Amino acid sequence: MHIVMVQLGYIWHLFLFLLFIGPFNCFASYSRATELFYSLNEGLPAGVLIGSLAQDLRLHGVAVEGLPTRRGDPVLSFSLASQGLGGQYVSLDNRSGELHTSALQIDREALCLETGAGSPASLPAPSSEPCLLLLDVLVLPQEHFRLVKVKIAIRDVNDNAPRFPVPNMRLWVPENAPVDTRLAIEHLALDPDLGTNAVQTYRLQDNYGVFTLDVEENESGERTPYLIVMGALDREDREEYVTLIIAEDGGTPPLLGSATLIIGISDINDNCPQFSDSQLNITVYGNSSAGTHVATIHAVDMDLGSNAQISYSYSQKVPQPSKDLFHLDESTGAIKLSSKIDGDAPRLHRLTILANGAGCIPAVITVLVSIIKVMLRPPEVVPRFIANEVEGVVYLKELEPVNTPIAFFTIKDPDEKYKVDCFLDGNGPFKLSPYKPYHNEYLLETTRPLDYEVQQLYEISVIAWNSEGFHVNKIIKVQVLDDNDNSPVFPQQLIELSIEENNAPNAFLTKLHATDADSGERGEVSYFLGPDAPSYFSLDKTTGVLTVSTQLDREEKEKYRYTVKAIDSGLPPRESIATVTITVLDKNDNSPRFINKDFSFFVPENFPGLGEIGVISVTDADSGQNGWVALSVVNGSDIFVIDTGKGVLRAKVSLDREQQSSYVLWVEAVDGGDPALSSTAKITVLLLDINDNPPLVLFPQSNTSYLLVLPSTLPGSPITEVYAVDKDTGMNAVIAYSIIGRRGPRPESFRIDPKTGNITLEESLMQNDYGLYRLLVKVSDHGYPEPLHSTVMVNLFVNDTVSNESYIESLLRKEPDINIEEKEPQISIEPTHKKMESPSCVPTLVALSIISLGSITLVTGMGIYICLWKGKKHHRADENLEVQIPLNGRIDLHMLEKKPMEISNI
Repeated sequence: MHIVMVQLGYIWHLFLFLLFIGPFNCFASYSRATELFYSLNEGLPAGVLIGSLAQDLRLHGVAVEGLPTRRGDPVLSFSLASQGLGGQYVSLDNRSGELHTSALQIDREALCLETGAGSPASLPAPSSEPCLLLLDVLVLPQEHFRLVKVKIAIRDVNDNAPRFPVPNMRLWVPENAPVDTRLAIEHLALDPDLGTNAVQTYRLQDNYGVFTLDVEENESGERTPYLIVMGALDREDREEYVTLIIAEDGGTPPLLGSATLIIGISDINDNCPQFSDSQLNITVYGNSSAGTHVATIHAVDMDLGSNAQISYSYSQKVPQPSKDLFHLDESTGAIKLSSKIDGDAPRLHRLTILANGAGCIPAVITVLVSIIKVMLRPPEVVPRFIANEVEGVVYLKELEPVNTPIAFFTIKDPDEKYKVDCFLDGNGPFKLSPYKPYHNEYLLETTRPLDYEVQQLYEISVIAWNSEGFHVNKIIKVQVLDDNDNSPVFPQQLIELSIEENNAPNAFLTKLHATDADSGERGEVSYFLGPDAPSYFSLDKTTGVLTVSTQLDREEKEKYRYTVKAIDSGLPPRESIATVTITVLDKNDNSPRFINKDFSFFVPENFPGLGEIGVISVTDADSGQNGWVALSVVNGSDIFVIDTGKGVLRAKVSLDREQQSSYVLWVEAVDGGDPALSSTAKITVLLLDINDNPPLVLFPQSNTSYLLVLPSTLPGSPITEVYAVDKDTGMNAVIAYSIIGRRGPRPESFRIDPKTGNITLEESLMQNDYGLYRLLVKVSDHGYPEPLHSTVMVNLFVNDTVSNESYIESLLRKEPDINIEEKEPQISIEPTHKKMESPSCVPTLVALSIISLGSITLVTGMGIYICLWKGKKHHRADENLEVQIPLNGRIDLHMLEKKPMEISNI
């Protein structure tokens, strides 16, 4: 029993397992996975067809051009399994399975490039792997489920120019580099494109005749440019060459990239020291003290740095006593006295000095030093000042006239046996000349006016030199006193400023600055506004800060121009004037403004599509882009459109007044500012009626309906009416009624009111007037330029009663056509059009008279004939269908008494 229970439990679990996996096995039997491969160029616009999944998979049940659809095929749908990276660049039609490019353009370099080894992260290197977009597409419904793997290869196009990783590159070349020296350029240009679209070659913009480029390609395809020296270089002739290195790809057309290449020429020791002179003569007084500077020698080496270092030394030919007396500085070449000159020392010393450079033969210069014997009693110089002098300083005002005397100098020789010469040493507008007729008297005076702004202090020497070579020096200092002879000066005479409108109060405009070359108070400058400056501009007197106290409005005034003054503090003061121009820059502070807030346009209906309805005028007080205005229809844009450039309102379709007689639109005007400002205006379009609808007869409803008229009806009684309407308006809807055709025993018995359409009985009905009457009524409007009309048949059956309706209806169907004898209705209407002038009416009146006389004769004859014809017996058969109607001769007297006139519409 236990074994049986175990077996039953096993069978039950197996049944549940099969029941659970059964549907999945069934589903798996229908599922298939497929791969599709497409390729397209990068950068394509939205909507480009990539491929049709349904067509390429040969699926039925999808309406795809070129694939048959059989009855009973299921309707399939397509969807992306996920909106990953690939889903951003494609759009999938869920019904047809067509793949198109999306609005997001594919950039192969951004999508698939990886950062190359050794290159900056900002410059990606081309990847060796193909660039693929991977998509998973699901085909549904579930019973036809399929997973489609879509691979889209992105083809490269030449949309990237070569680019160097740095904008400037420097390369050093020794000046002794031989021809054909090759130097690699380390920074290579990178191009994210592939193949021939990548970098192909390099070139120099200017090779200066001494350089060229060579490009080498390694096994991996990388191209490296090499700079090759093609001529001799000399750093002393030119230290640097600047050019552009240009990288070019192989696209069509090719794209270029460039960087600045600086080629520096490095120095070598190819120059030696040189002296400008071979000999230098120096005089030294015998009483000169130790440390007195004798001379300084200087040699020049054209090299740089350590290659240009020079050391100075005495030649071995120089005697040791001369070396001991004159010290030579090895670095500077300065020669000084080492000690006081001994009275027994030689009066002439020949110093041979060498300039030594590394690896060079020394340059040689000879310095001849002559020692002058000192007199025991030198000359004397005695000054007597004419100008103001304080402690040896003479004070002169600038702008003093030429030949202004400064001082007298008396030269004295204590020994009175030597000739003494006196002369002036130093720079300046001064001269020292003998004052005749006196002996040894000299006058110091000016040679031109002094200018404090050029030079304030002069130092000159009056030197007295006797025949023995001994001289004495008297130093005179001349201080120039300033005068207010300079006006303040502005850097520019025209100061151009700009400020945005709607500025904050007391806004800063600029700081004026004028310079005055004078000193002290004479050079202190104050600033003032000119009389033409508006009151809301302020200028700080001391600092020169120019401000505006109020908000400026460009629409009120765009340009300001006035003067400013700079005045110094001299006596009398001096001034200068500059002109300030201020341009107020526009801000978008004005909304577009319509000429009217409400526009009304009257347009005839049936106006052609895109015809000009009217012009909407709008202005904007701002300037530039802030003043550009775009118009658009806020409502009704499916019917109306605005030509923004001209402001013309147009209707896209023809308009029908009977469908809608007026339109109310709202038009928005938006300017080009940021943020934009806008305004709206109301537009009313009223459609003017034209006569495009004929009258519509509402009653009687049919040409075969008829009305019973009792013979007892009294003359003047209304019988029935014709009622019509016209969808037009005005004169186009004014309706007139007229009878244009009659048939019956005595058809003239009825008349119609031309205004109301009421039909009345004109004459009493006799026994022989029984029968069917047919009146053809014309319903006409008074439209312009041509009236429109409709017609309707009014059927009247004169009898006591209707005995056989089917017979009457058969008569209506068999009734022959009625001859039209139209007579236009006469309705008093205000004329709407100007009458046309016509020539003389006499011939027309004669013709109408003849026609009227003939018509009367014809009508009289026809009346006599009808009367004779109707006098026959009623039972006699006649070909006229009207008298073949069976009439009931019995008259219901009770009915006549109760209703003397009964009219019924059957």
